[in-house]
Amino acid sequence: MIPLAAFEEIIDASGVAPQIEAILPIGVRARQLTVRTLLAGMCLTQADGRPAHLTRVHQALTTLGEDDQRRLGVTADWKHGPHRLTYRQTEYTFGLVADALGKDEPDGLPSGPLQAVCDGLLEASVPGQLKDASRSLAVDWTDLESFSRPPPRGTSDCADPEASWGHRKNNLLRTQDELFYGYHLSAGVMVPEENGPAVPELARRATASSCRHDPVRAFAPVLTAMPGQGIPLGDILDDSGYAHRDAAAWAIPLRAAGAQLVQDLHPRDRGPKGTHEGAIIANGCLYCPRTPRSLLELGPLARTATKEQAADHDRKTAELSRHKLGRLTADDADGYHRVQCPAVIGKIRCPLRPASMTLDRDRPEILTPPEHPQACCAQQTITVPADVLAKTAQKHDYPSAAWRRSYARRTGAERGFATAKDPAANHITRGWCRLMGLTPLMLFTTTLLVVRNQRILAAWTARQQETQRRAAAGLPPKTRKRRRKTLAGLAAGPP
Repeated sequence: MIPLAAFEEIIDASGVAPQIEAILPIGVRARQLTVRTLLAGMCLTQADGRPAHLTRVHQALTTLGEDDQRRLGVTADWKHGPHRLTYRQTEYTFGLVADALGKDEPDGLPSGPLQAVCDGLLEASVPGQLKDASRSLAVDWTDLESFSRPPPRGTSDCADPEASWGHRKNNLLRTQDELFYGYHLSAGVMVPEENGPAVPELARRATASSCRHDPVRAFAPVLTAMPGQGIPLGDILDDSGYAHRDAAAWAIPLRAAGAQLVQDLHPRDRGPKGTHEGAIIANGCLYCPRTPRSLLELGPLARTATKEQAADHDRKTAELSRHKLGRLTADDADGYHRVQCPAVIGKIRCPLRPASMTLDRDRPEILTPPEHPQACCAQQTITVPADVLAKTAQKHDYPSAAWRRSYARRTGAERGFATAKDPAANHITRGWCRLMGLTPLMLFTTTLLVVRNQRILAAWTARQQETQRRAAAGLPPKTRKRRRKTLAGLAAGPP
């Protein structure tokens, strides 16, 4: 059970309560329920595994101890004696907050103040000692179903007009996506740096958007705003759903904000995709015109690959990297940089570069150079404009072993959604929140992620203390037991 003091500390550290109070209308009589107490009640509701209903928020506040109720204003002295908070007051205050943070004309995207409140709460749920532990974020989106029934065929009227039809993956045998009516929930989860120590996988940013909007375009401004808030960006790990978007929607804004992309390329973006100054454009890099086609068409290693297949795949990707043009400069202010022929650098042997023919024969050799050499073979260097590799360029060569090890961290985003959708605690399905509109749903989802971060921190702290205790006792670190049932074990068991 997460104590109330932990949620109060997060709410106070975020500073969102006084910001919301400042934009709320002032009535004739002072409200008994403050925004700070309302947010604390929403967090308590999610911590207890209750649905995101206002009746549950009222129940969570009125079941606190008498001292806490007095301190938070749940019980107040009125003219005729003590007065306990009513459900109607809870509903009234929440309605004021939702109206103040929402848009005058809802369009399925969060308003600026709403996104700022959610960002503040999530960032405050990350302890100070862990804020700089890692700059890498794994991003993904998932479904967030509305309680509203979709409008009948041929109409557009329903209880939640901001929601829309979307697609989600399912675990059924069929390959078709499943339809749902609601919103996209996007989140960025903190993951370890490359070759860095482990860190708790905490959700640092999240947003919700109607399914009629692209979740990638909706989430990109949330991430690019982080450097302005004092949080520099590092590696951004995303799947092909993000990488397949046009460069202006995802890759360019994030690179401009200082991020380095580690992403899985969509099958349509893999392999040779034209040339630049004679060099072959493939997988976000430029390669020698005589690079073997079989190497350029290499795809990512299959999950079911054996050790021998993995070693062969790594050998091929290492050979492919020898044919890649070497980068000489970083991007300038306009995104231009210069590259050099791999034979000039000494990675391959080519008759068009006589000096390279004196290199050891363990390097690949170009046996049939181009009859009419273009700029990449005739000049010492060539300039690469910003638009040539804007969409597919990333931190590591795709699909090399270094890329595979780095990209493996992206599963942190999937684990983040799995813990937020745990049926044993908070199961975000239809009916979890029965309030209509993006603003109420996003507020409750943010408090759920805050609670989820506290659970992850508690488990992380317990593991760290156990590791330190075992180290002090001279014991090896505790490893996870692999629970695997074998046929021999089943046969030896009771009938």
